[in-house]
Amino acid sequence: MSSEAPSTESGFPVTFVVSGPGGVGKGTVVERLLETTDGLWLSRSWTTRDPRPGEAPDAYNFVTREQFLAHVEDGGFLEWVEFLDYLQGTPMPTPPEGHVVILEIDIQGAAQIEAMNPDAHLIFIDTPSTDEQERRLRGRGDTEERVAMRLDKAVVERSAAAELGCTIIINDDLDRTVSELASLIERARVAD
Repeated sequence: MSSEAPSTESGFPVTFVVSGPGGVGKGTVVERLLETTDGLWLSRSWTTRDPRPGEAPDAYNFVTREQFLAHVEDGGFLEWVEFLDYLQGTPMPTPPEGHVVILEIDIQGAAQIEAMNPDAHLIFIDTPSTDEQERRLRGRGDTEERVAMRLDKAVVERSAAAELGCTIIINDDLDRTVSELASLIERARVAD
């Protein structure tokens, strides 16, 4: 692999934006992808929400609302949004040379990235059904109120993904899902 960061004709690094509704397994898919595929760099999003029960402490940069807003003022985010009842955002990426950027962000953020970088590859991870999404949300410890909010939000997110022309991957088998995403990245590396 070249020592220079792979980039597109627009000058942006090769970027994969992985989005999807809550409970579809985005974090698990991306974590496994990073374990099995070389040359990837994950930008850790910032969030003002509390960690979920059992969530890895490094899943996000968990910060206060004040810290987040100060970072906004300093121009430290590539994109950020208010999502349900908290803020989350993507810090300006600083990938090592030779790495493809992976952004695990919501679909609003994906739209912002696509507007800045039309060469970004937009991936939308989903579950086989709403019932399965609901089961996964409950399984990770979301409250009944949070489950209802996430399911309502998912309808809007799926519509937005279709409008953006995202590549849809159904996460019904983790190994297959990771393999499919790794193949998309490899094809993009060759093409770009």
